[in-house]
Amino acid sequence: MRHFMTLVALLLAAAPASAACGADALGTHRTLAVPTAGGPAYGTKQYPGTLPLGDGEFVLTFDDGPAAGTTPQVLDALARECVRATFFLIGRNAAGLPALAARTAREGHTIANHTFSHPWTIDRLTAEKGLAEVESGAEAIRKASGGKLAPFLRFPGFVETPALRAEMTKRNIAIFGADLWASDWNDMTPEAQLALVLARMAQAKKGIVLFHDTRGQTAAMVPALLRAMKGRGWRVVHVTG
Repeated sequence: MRHFMTLVALLLAAAPASAACGADALGTHRTLAVPTAGGPAYGTKQYPGTLPLGDGEFVLTFDDGPAAGTTPQVLDALARECVRATFFLIGRNAAGLPALAARTAREGHTIANHTFSHPWTIDRLTAEKGLAEVESGAEAIRKASGGKLAPFLRFPGFVETPALRAEMTKRNIAIFGADLWASDWNDMTPEAQLALVLARMAQAKKGIVLFHDTRGQTAAMVPALLRAMKGRGWRVVHVTG
């Protein structure tokens, strides 16, 4: 009996967070396997095309983490609603908080690359140094997350170079832009940010949404956002490589 109870405890500890979700949870509507062959680019803010989403379907993405003070709040909110998102991690942040990077992966979210140190002027680096940012970021993220890394890259500030794009094309790594964003790099209250994001989502009707899980106002807003999406009949699409 003792061995049986130990086994049960281990299974419960390993169970995904979604197992505790209620019937009214927003949930993840579907999983979309994103083509990466040839290094395609997605997101109409930067590129001609985006993911094949239907009206009311949104992909939630979070940049720049993990961050000790805010990423756990975002993960908790997503877990309560059975929602899976995509986290574009900075390599040095993942290396500094490996347990948090591993938790993000363990809870079923897609882990992707946002370079090692987030150089805003990656276009001013040599081709070799720019590629080293991508490669070292991928290595650090993969190590911290327990080997989890989708073949997705989001350039810092959406700044890229022809040489880097050509290399990602050779390596079959998809480039992610966005279709709309929360503008959460600007200081505002969670309530103001919620109103802004919902208005933009209503106007866009679908798309890849960009947030930053390093921002306190975003972490505070996410629970209300997910509830609002549920109320409007909007659906979350989880992307995988």
